[in-house]
Amino acid sequence: MVTFLPTRPGRLADVPSFVRGIGGAESNVACALAASGHSAKWVGRVGADGFGEHLVAAIASYGVDTSAVQRDAHRPTGIYFRTAGERATGSQSGSQPVPQPGSLPGSRREERDHAEVLYYRAGSAASAMSPATMPYDDLWSGRILHLSGITAALSANCLALISELTTRRPSRPLVSFDVNYRVNLWREAEDPRVLLELARGADIVFVGEDEAEAAWGLRGAPAIRAALPDPEALVVKQGAQGATAYVRSGPARDTVTFVPALSVDVVAPVGAGDAFAAGFLSATLRGLSARARLRHGHLMAAATLTVATDLAAPPERAHADRLAALGARAWGTLRLGPGWTAGPAQDPQDQVEVRTV
Repeated sequence: MVTFLPTRPGRLADVPSFVRGIGGAESNVACALAASGHSAKWVGRVGADGFGEHLVAAIASYGVDTSAVQRDAHRPTGIYFRTAGERATGSQSGSQPVPQPGSLPGSRREERDHAEVLYYRAGSAASAMSPATMPYDDLWSGRILHLSGITAALSANCLALISELTTRRPSRPLVSFDVNYRVNLWREAEDPRVLLELARGADIVFVGEDEAEAAWGLRGAPAIRAALPDPEALVVKQGAQGATAYVRSGPARDTVTFVPALSVDVVAPVGAGDAFAAGFLSATLRGLSARARLRHGHLMAAATLTVATDLAAPPERAHADRLAALGARAWGTLRLGPGWTAGPAQDPQDQVEVRTV
């Protein structure tokens, strides 16, 4: 999608102008992975219009292969407008914001920090994706196929496509599924239950505790794992607390790993969930431990939390590896602010906010 970001804080009704950017759960993950040094391909559908041209060019600029993107001459490219706050279902990042004056839990300021998000995707080119129109050779060509519950909500054809791609079959790649529950994309109360069925067919699943409660009535990571026993890896994002990974270690047996969230000076929270997934998947492709995967997820999320857009330049791999290897005490006191991904500066006056306290 093409996203429009406000040029100043305030309600959408009051913002006079917007800056054009790019967004979309799957393309965000592809861009972050490509920028981190992995080979990534985005398979999607855009309108044969200026927004579609911009979107494809911008995604390709991150190093993503866009050769399988389809152009639809009859439907427009999807767009959305948002403010800088957090979406209604909350904990996408797994990192905790550094408290600001007046932002106490339950305060009015905290309530105002929820974003306004307006999607214009009904009848879009992306909504026309279906099992009959998408190139399966491209979809199956990688080591991991990453999918999102947002796509499943766009149309009946999109739901059929995601259902097909999460059906277990021989020789498919690892299928990663981010639940990404969005209240305003699911019209009927029972509709979000389909996300549970889709998640059961995936190998790696990302879901927030708050999403699972809102969509499925499940409370707590153990209850979520009980409802999703099939995926080889389940990552439950727990907001300011951190994230828990359940990784299959034998028949009906898991290794359970919890990594606490980082303290982050948040600029804007939107896109951090996609970044977390990219960091976790990057570490998965590298064969790292569950703890390292979660830590790289937190670090990639922190990169996006400290910029105003949905996408951020990730830290250099060596820099991220050094931070991910910190001891428990140092990790627990690490605080990240805008500019931290550049690494330690040469000039003390230019020192970025990466520190232990």
